[in-house]
Amino acid sequence: MSKITRLTAGKRREKRVNVYLDGKYAFNLLAEVVLKEGLKVGEELSEARLEALTGVDRYQRCLNAAIRYLGYRPRSEAEIRQRLQKRGFDSDCTEKALARLKEQGLVDDTAFAQFWKDNRESFSPRSRRLTKLELQRKGLDNDIIEQVISDVDDSDSAYRAALSKARRLSPSDYQVFRRRLGEHLGRRGFGYDVIKKTVERVWKEPGTGSE
Repeated sequence: MSKITRLTAGKRREKRVNVYLDGKYAFNLLAEVVLKEGLKVGEELSEARLEALTGVDRYQRCLNAAIRYLGYRPRSEAEIRQRLQKRGFDSDCTEKALARLKEQGLVDDTAFAQFWKDNRESFSPRSRRLTKLELQRKGLDNDIIEQVISDVDDSDSAYRAALSKARRLSPSDYQVFRRRLGEHLGRRGFGYDVIKKTVERVWKEPGTGSE
């Protein structure tokens, strides 16, 4: 058995507590772990208890890292798993953290796929094919992807993607207009037929084309 003889605040940005056993520095733990576990000076710790504390700290650090990552924007389960593995957390700790996040509703691949599609449609419309490819790269199951992109209309998406670009193009030269707008739509993943019809439609509209 080892006795806690001192607990002091660590100097790292992450709030940690230095733990001294039998008068000597032993290790440090997250402050929230120390509080949750009710550690105090004078408490005696067995080897099993010490090992358990190390595991709790590792899990809490893993969970905190995942939550910080989610703070920037929603993430897919695969993205979070990859991120945690790159940070050096083992698979057991990673899966336990993911399970907790899913219980809390913070990780939901269907909701994430819907968010991604809606965001693209609102700010950067692209084809169903390219949207599907992006979601596949996020590690989502095909069943979820197909469910979410089922209502993507390439004609409508291409038209909305073309409007903002067309207003920045000169309406005096149809060939240049067609080429540059076509290249723009091509980068958004649209096929030849959709691009051709969209360019012709936008060219004829007042304020963007020849009319």
